[in-house]
Amino acid sequence: MKIDIHAHILPKTWPDLKQKYGYGGFVYMDHYKEGSARMMKDTGQFFREVQQNCWDPEAILVDMDAHRVDKMVLCNVPVLFNYWAKPEHTLDWSQFLNDHLAGVQQNYDNRFIGLGTLPMQHIDFAIQEMERCKTQLKLPGIEIGSHIQEKNLDDPSFFPFYEAAQDLGMAIFVHPWDMMGQEKMPKYFLPWLVGMPAETSLAICSMIFGGVFDKFPKLKVMFAHGGGSFPFTVGRVSHGWNCRPDLCNINDIKDPRVYIGKFWIDGITHDDDALKYLVSMFGAEKIAYGTDYPFPLGDLEHGKFIEQMKDMSADVKEQLLSKTAANFLGLELPEPNSIR
Repeated sequence: MKIDIHAHILPKTWPDLKQKYGYGGFVYMDHYKEGSARMMKDTGQFFREVQQNCWDPEAILVDMDAHRVDKMVLCNVPVLFNYWAKPEHTLDWSQFLNDHLAGVQQNYDNRFIGLGTLPMQHIDFAIQEMERCKTQLKLPGIEIGSHIQEKNLDDPSFFPFYEAAQDLGMAIFVHPWDMMGQEKMPKYFLPWLVGMPAETSLAICSMIFGGVFDKFPKLKVMFAHGGGSFPFTVGRVSHGWNCRPDLCNINDIKDPRVYIGKFWIDGITHDDDALKYLVSMFGAEKIAYGTDYPFPLGDLEHGKFIEQMKDMSADVKEQLLSKTAANFLGLELPEPNSIR
């Protein structure tokens, strides 16, 4: 059985947000030809071209069936978070996206699972919408960015949100976005190649050093892209905690290595040795197969490299490909053939 923990979808169309909210900065879809659309900022700036499998569940199912993917966990595309907008407008926008996701989850015979989007710049609104996602829309989790405007994820203003997520049993998927240092790396796609892994490490380190995992021990958090650069720099992070506690340990936390296993990561590494290293560090029970579908930087062979790894046991592969995702989201695992 295969459950893809990390994939994206967006609605085919949405209202003109500049006209609706009275100011600009939003993204819209320019369906300039059949099966393709340009994501455009309302300033006329091009962001990304996407194809039908970014908005059409039927097209996604074709790829899932071709690669024997039983379930796919779908979340928002981070450029659409709109954390910068007025909170009441981001709340309205989040409700639109979440209603769309809930419809996809409901209408396709248990093949899709949705992670909601929240107006994280306003914690009361974020908690309100998270509760709606849980109780009304039956979404098992939500997706947030690696930072919220100028605040990292250790900011105490987020603590009521973490407490509410813990109490609700809502899983949190942290996706990097708005990558740091973009002005220093305008070429070679480096914001995605260098900035994204660094953003994920920033989010993990912020939550560790901020004491989030100590304050909320039952909080379920997963970080995208194999934990970014964190797993490969944890020795440096730990050494810093030991040699400069005056700078690092201001919240009386444990050695950062202790928190490995307190959170989850997806398994998008594009590299056998990197995945084996993550398994040795985190344990397979904290790593879930994901693809970042349908984007080119994702694993568009849908876990083939995991399935073909000769020195990985069948039990570990099963854990990576389905059991970890089910545990993270609180899902019952049916027999593989029963969901098709």
